[in-house]
Amino acid sequence: MIYSGGAFGAVQKFYKNGIKPGLEREREILKRLSFPEKRLKIIHVAGTNGKGSVCEYLTQILVAAGKRTGTFQTPAVYSYLEQFKLNGKPFDDLTLKKYFEIAADAASGLDASGFEVETAGALLAFAESGCEYAVIECGMGGRDDATNAVCTKELAVITSIGLEHTRYLGDTLGAIAQNKAEIIKNCPAIISALQTEEVKEYFCGKSAIFTGEPTEICRKGLNGQTFLYGGKVFETKMPGCAQPYNAAAAIDAARLLKTDESAIYTGVKTSKLGGRLEVLRSDGVTFLLDGAHNPASFIPLADFLKNNFDARHTAVIYGCLSDKDVFGCVKSLAHLARTITAVRPDNARGMDEEQIIKACRANFENAVLCGSVSEALIKLAGKYKNIIVCGSFTILWEAKQWIEKML
Repeated sequence: MIYSGGAFGAVQKFYKNGIKPGLEREREILKRLSFPEKRLKIIHVAGTNGKGSVCEYLTQILVAAGKRTGTFQTPAVYSYLEQFKLNGKPFDDLTLKKYFEIAADAASGLDASGFEVETAGALLAFAESGCEYAVIECGMGGRDDATNAVCTKELAVITSIGLEHTRYLGDTLGAIAQNKAEIIKNCPAIISALQTEEVKEYFCGKSAIFTGEPTEICRKGLNGQTFLYGGKVFETKMPGCAQPYNAAAAIDAARLLKTDESAIYTGVKTSKLGGRLEVLRSDGVTFLLDGAHNPASFIPLADFLKNNFDARHTAVIYGCLSDKDVFGCVKSLAHLARTITAVRPDNARGMDEEQIIKACRANFENAVLCGSVSEALIKLAGKYKNIIVCGSFTILWEAKQWIEKML
């Protein structure tokens, strides 16, 4: 995906500073902006998998309840502006640019990162736009993430936790849970039930509220599902075995905020997020786009493939970033597709093709290399009924661009 001009242009120069954990710079930027976050009721969401979905559910629930709501989510999948929403819709580019330029000026001399300036700019945009609530997704981890510079929060939500970014967060589930738990600051916390026993044990000592487990899946398919939770049936357009757990976390969070039950039901039903088991169809071919990028997130993807696609007529296109567990991810797809095509994401952090294809060949008899996602789609579209694109959000944009030209 190529970003240029507009709001991104206002923060682009800060991206040369790379990833910069720590809260001091962000706190100083917010101070220079007169603390816009203090005018907002912050709902802070951390976790390894499911953060984006929980943010979407919470946003739609709050909007259905008549609450003016800003949402900051990462990463961008199909457009830069989709990360910054007002009442569930992307901000106008010129409006967001104005606030990002103010935040960029406030960051002068601080050697800040692009994410830090975006975080401050988003909070300023929400406050100046009259938002009551702001749903904020952590970029990475929790403790040293720029979004954690916000000291006063209405609620913290932590989704399922797995191994990720071990260089920064720790190399055990316990260490990662501890890092993410640092977003809990003088506020109640909702913890998704979709956790390992090790993680559950850790959070039991944090006086957090665990969600219950969805008791029954009433109906499921390619375009969503209905499930029973807390004695009530909910409907979601988002498929996959993890979504009832994500929705349950949002439902319990909304109930803690004393949100009307009808708004909760409507919000869950209207929620939809691109790049999460997203189904598209063209010329008799079913395409599935999913941003699964770690072994835990491949569990719902593998389950979805097993229940909905015939492996004999299914092909996978896979690419990932250099810090990912490529063997752990690809292993989950073995026997669920006839062939796998390895591609290197068009990203500075993309994993080398030879590393990717090594993992693919270890798990698939038919594994090939391809120069790009588009090239792979051209080769596969006439041969297979089902094509799966996965491994990183960074390869989905190119896939969707190609598919939409066929629609």
